[in-house]
Amino acid sequence: MNFRMIVYILGNMLRLEGLLMAVPAALAFYYGEGPALKAFLATLAVCVLTGTAMESREPENKRIYGREGFVVVALSWIMMSVFGALPFYLSGAIEGVMNCFFETVSGFTTTGATILSDIEALPLSILFWRSFTHWVGGMGILVFMLAVLPMGDDRSMYLMRAEAPGPVVSKLVPKVKSTAKLLYTIYIVLTLVEMTLLFFGGMPLFDSVVNAFSTAGTGGFAIKNASIAAYDSVYFEYVITVFMLLFGVNFNLYYLLLIRDFKNALRNEELRYYAAIVIGSILLITANIYRFYPTLESAFRHAAFQVAAITSTTGFATANFELWPEFSRTLIFCLTILGACGGSTAGGLKVSRFIILLKMAAREVRHIIHPRSVNLIKLDGYKVEEDVTHGVTGYIIVYILLLLGSFILVSLDNFDFTTSLTSVVTCLSNVGPGLGMVGPEDNFGFFSGFSKFVLCMDMLLGRLEIFPIILLFAPPVWRKSYM
Repeated sequence: MNFRMIVYILGNMLRLEGLLMAVPAALAFYYGEGPALKAFLATLAVCVLTGTAMESREPENKRIYGREGFVVVALSWIMMSVFGALPFYLSGAIEGVMNCFFETVSGFTTTGATILSDIEALPLSILFWRSFTHWVGGMGILVFMLAVLPMGDDRSMYLMRAEAPGPVVSKLVPKVKSTAKLLYTIYIVLTLVEMTLLFFGGMPLFDSVVNAFSTAGTGGFAIKNASIAAYDSVYFEYVITVFMLLFGVNFNLYYLLLIRDFKNALRNEELRYYAAIVIGSILLITANIYRFYPTLESAFRHAAFQVAAITSTTGFATANFELWPEFSRTLIFCLTILGACGGSTAGGLKVSRFIILLKMAAREVRHIIHPRSVNLIKLDGYKVEEDVTHGVTGYIIVYILLLLGSFILVSLDNFDFTTSLTSVVTCLSNVGPGLGMVGPEDNFGFFSGFSKFVLCMDMLLGRLEIFPIILLFAPPVWRKSYM
């Protein structure tokens, strides 16, 4: 274990977080928000000074391997969440250490679950920081660092593999740093396009920026108590619906479009399944709820928005789907578990894993019928290696065990079954709203401190694909060398 390199990278991350604080600090100064300005400046100073001390001794050996990659990623997200909570606490905008930590973890993991009941009462700079954490966490904290800091490529692919969502991670171009820059270029362009469309559609500039941040990171922190429904705009709803779905697509496909490799982009199986799931869900829910709305178009619009919000794990709301028929609520719950594409900013199990599971089940059926046959699992025409299928199986098993364990722990608060179960599922999938007492018009503030901590761990586990967090508690990982 290269401990010096781990500390060095964490120091870099902390300094970077401190520099990010300068943006909301400038906004606090502009809007005359004294307590928030002091909180951001104090946090900036703490982050920069602590980070500088951590990276003061540059390691001679800068090579990192798989286990260092997992440890760095897990510790980075925890550290960023702890220090990122300081502005909430120091400004007095949010009461209680656990509440501040919950809100920050929910922000960086792009979950969007909140403990706040009156969001509009917060200072604008604090609202900006909440949404900004979505944007930074959406593509990945370590990917952001690789894109902007002058670090070498030496084994840094392990950082991307440990952090990127989905069963398979690959470089788009030969150098990891170039891949990170390319991903963030695509990310920034899509964010700016949405921001522009919202602003020129009549949304205030500040609102356009923070809503675009929340959409891009598929997080869903709103700055209105009624979420996107507060704007009462058909145009805004359709624009945000489209971009929620776009940010749920594997970013590798956007690269293929940039190099005009349309053939490989369109033959992507995950994209076809994703589109089919989205379209099918919208049509089914529209048919199920149309009698509750004055026109078929309004039923379709609300169905499309909520399907996009849940599938992409953004979590915005234009309707209280808690009041929809049981069929629609059940379908939304299933979409909460599934999520969007691997390699996107969305959470959930990922469509690619779902496809592999289906093909594994089909292979087992064929093997029972023809025991001597050789059945390969292929995705996009290429063979899926056995280590990938084993990884998917292992992931699903651990996911179910964590879900059940967390559900049992949260149930100690003695709330109803639906509330306890969906609160865990929505945090593990990084969606935000659930059903019951954690529906789209509610919040998580009523949970005990212990349950909030469990849900924070679920959010981190879900965003980091479980294993980086689990490996922190495996003693062999911390040995200087494997036995």
